[in-house]
Amino acid sequence: MTAPLSGLRVLDLATLFAGPLAATMLGDFGAEVIKVEHPRRPDPSRGHGPSKDGVGLWWKILGRNKRTMTLDLSAPGGRETLLRLAATADVIVENFRPGTLEKWDLGWEELSAANPRLVLTRVTGFGQFGPYSRRPGFGTLAEAMSGFAAITGEPDGPPTLPPFGLADSIAGLATAYAVMTALAARDRTGRGQVVDMAIIEPILTVLGPQPTWYDQLGHVQPRTGNRSTNNAPRNTYRTADGSWVAVSTSAQSIAERVMRLVGRPELIAEPWFASGADRAAHADVLDGAVGAWIARHTRTEVIEAFEKAEAAVAPVQDVRDVMTDPQYAALDTVTTVDDPELGPLRMQNVLFRLSETPGSIGWAGRPHGADTEQVLSELGLSEREIAGLRKEGAL
Repeated sequence: MTAPLSGLRVLDLATLFAGPLAATMLGDFGAEVIKVEHPRRPDPSRGHGPSKDGVGLWWKILGRNKRTMTLDLSAPGGRETLLRLAATADVIVENFRPGTLEKWDLGWEELSAANPRLVLTRVTGFGQFGPYSRRPGFGTLAEAMSGFAAITGEPDGPPTLPPFGLADSIAGLATAYAVMTALAARDRTGRGQVVDMAIIEPILTVLGPQPTWYDQLGHVQPRTGNRSTNNAPRNTYRTADGSWVAVSTSAQSIAERVMRLVGRPELIAEPWFASGADRAAHADVLDGAVGAWIARHTRTEVIEAFEKAEAAVAPVQDVRDVMTDPQYAALDTVTTVDDPELGPLRMQNVLFRLSETPGSIGWAGRPHGADTEQVLSELGLSEREIAGLRKEGAL
């Protein structure tokens, strides 16, 4: 069965998370992805977070389905080699500061001359223009600037940043979508184009209608902890055995089922109960009712009772629970990949399922530069030319 992106060639020049994650997702569905790293400064994600036997575990996920090669783009030989690679590619993903590729004479003008059908995907903190464009940019700054941190945390606590790469991951998803959109346009026009992805933008999109609320009403969304201003009860609640569960009542019918379940059906008759926003204004009453009932039951009892009542609940799980959760197991969400360095390796599976042309994980992240000679040989370089590039320091 042919993968849906089979025949698509992607050069991943980016480092850390947003750009490389986009390339990973393309590779998961059949694109040939070549990871190009500096010979002496590998992608920092290889050393990010825990490692085993000196092998970075985050890289094993981020580098999956990618061949790896080294190339110093600032060296003359490296520049010429990249142009030769670009002529064979459909997509380049890069995250250098604006102007860096141009400094090496590898900007859009040179790359599109080498391949007019190329899609050059530029992922930066702040975009290719504007007053902040040349600043160093990371996901943390996007989480702060976008308004995410301002609405996250308890009302009387500080703005709260996520303990993982949220903005980078959202930008990675958006970048993969942007690449496919640009490729669809190329199918009609025959021409490539530049994708300008600023990490500060996709997270603002997923935060919802905050700009419109402010524009039309002057409304600034406050920090509300686990509560919502749109409905209640909506919170996390501690069970009798010390576990936690999350309850959501976004639908009116679900809210009514929850109150019947916890033995407080009289609250449904209150005039304010018919509106999600009005219920949120009475969250203390509703949280008290739900929390008191949940506190008298174990997590298993709570889940079973909510399921029987067709009310929405989920356990608050850490990674240990995720690895044994029966729903994740049924979906094969965390799958096993055989790795030459580490043996059987469990990681998140491809992002979604296709009934006819599914994605797959062929291999986990490979060692730095493992495929350099193979890629260059396929490009038509002789052993002598490859040796010359090594002598120059371009490899």
